[in-house]
Amino acid sequence: MRLFEGTQFDRPPRCERCDELEEACTCPPPPKEPLAPQSRTARIAVEKRKRGKVVTVVRGLLEREDELPELLSKLKAACGAGGTLDGTTLEIQGSQVEKVRATMAGLGYRVAVKG
Repeated sequence: MRLFEGTQFDRPPRCERCDELEEACTCPPPPKEPLAPQSRTARIAVEKRKRGKVVTVVRGLLEREDELPELLSKLKAACGAGGTLDGTTLEIQGSQVEKVRATMAGLGYRVAVKG
């Protein structure tokens, strides 16, 4: 007699929707629910980089990977400037604090401006 014989731990895991083995399941993965913007605080700061370049940085957003590029596109369009995504940090060229703050607040995010 085995230790877990007859319990749920004795059987291989099965899909909850189609009851197939998880390895053989062809069901699409459940959609991930995004966090509401009101539950997150965006921290906005201006940083000086090499050769005197000024960059507006937005931190504190723990988003899914597919949501950050869309948010970056909205911020770049609102500021009329270029920008990049560095991990979970959004960077907009130039000192764009007020435009970024207004755009983020308009999207429903809580905003904290540093400096």
